[in-house]
Amino acid sequence: MCDQVLGRGNERSLGRAPGDAGRTGRCANITVHMAVVRGARAARWRRAVVAALLALVAAALLACGSSERPLPGRPRADDGAAVVAERRIAPRIVDLSVRSPALGTTGKVRLLTPVGWASGRERRQWPVLYLLHGCCDTYDSWTRETEVEDLPRLRDVLVVMPEAGAVGFYSNWRGGGRAGGPAWETFHLGEVRQILDRGYGAGRRHAVAGLSMGGLGAMGYAARHPGLFRAAASYSGLLHPLKDVRFHLDLFSAHTNDPLDVWGDPVSERRVWVVHDPTELAGRLRGTALFVSAGNGRPGPFEQPGRPDDRLEATVHREGRAFAERLRRLHIPFEADFYGPGVHDWPYWERELERSLPLLLGPLGVGR
Repeated sequence: MCDQVLGRGNERSLGRAPGDAGRTGRCANITVHMAVVRGARAARWRRAVVAALLALVAAALLACGSSERPLPGRPRADDGAAVVAERRIAPRIVDLSVRSPALGTTGKVRLLTPVGWASGRERRQWPVLYLLHGCCDTYDSWTRETEVEDLPRLRDVLVVMPEAGAVGFYSNWRGGGRAGGPAWETFHLGEVRQILDRGYGAGRRHAVAGLSMGGLGAMGYAARHPGLFRAAASYSGLLHPLKDVRFHLDLFSAHTNDPLDVWGDPVSERRVWVVHDPTELAGRLRGTALFVSAGNGRPGPFEQPGRPDDRLEATVHREGRAFAERLRRLHIPFEADFYGPGVHDWPYWERELERSLPLLLGPLGVGR
């Protein structure tokens, strides 16, 4: 993440692993303004040609199976997405590699499996919790940075942690699919969900939670797919992109060739931004159990004295408050934990996950 966006000394912001200062240096001095956005349009056709050629190559590789063959006996999604590798990382942790037409490549999924779960022989249908990672991080971040696998409440839950790209933002990128960029939403809620339903013991009761970019994903997925998720939780989530357009364009620019690749121009294509803005979609969350939390960016109980304020957490706090206010105006029930001092970092997200588990798992029938 660029120093101008996050402020210095905040390597773990947006869920990034410690020691990733090299990435911060590479994206230093990036400033996006609307003049750059307009200039990006002029070059977009050249990138579209290249993307189309790459799409043809990717399609050919997928059609031919490339060097990756689907595992025998494992289910496929309707579009042909298939598991090509399965690896047990720990007694309850299994990693899947999914050859994905929606991504045009192979995507990763980490499963925290219930006690008693058995790959390839699973017949029981388990309640499912999707646990989404933040920007600039990876699908294994929750197990790498927290003790999620030791939480007793999750012993009877299939926890799904899918890859979502550095700035995938839990959406089908503008154009959707290989030619227009990755289709993350289709990968997660189409391909991965069908594969898990058909061969990995996933039942029909779902909840979703995520941090930062994943908080946006959790609320966005619940809103765009009413009835799929019984509960949703956001920890330091980016819940109102239209409130901070410049911030989001800076973020997209740090990880893409064109900041418009993700959701397009925020003015001429505002409708695309609206359908990816949880605050704008808040009315569609009625009937879903909701939890939202964030700190105010000032150093809290997990920080060393003298640490500077965290501008990123202040941003998500502002967006989270706007989201909560919209829910109040719509008379939609929710739980909130705006806990005051706290920065954009893992100790808070791990704590908030534990605090929100009763709300997330109750509608799934877990712990009753």
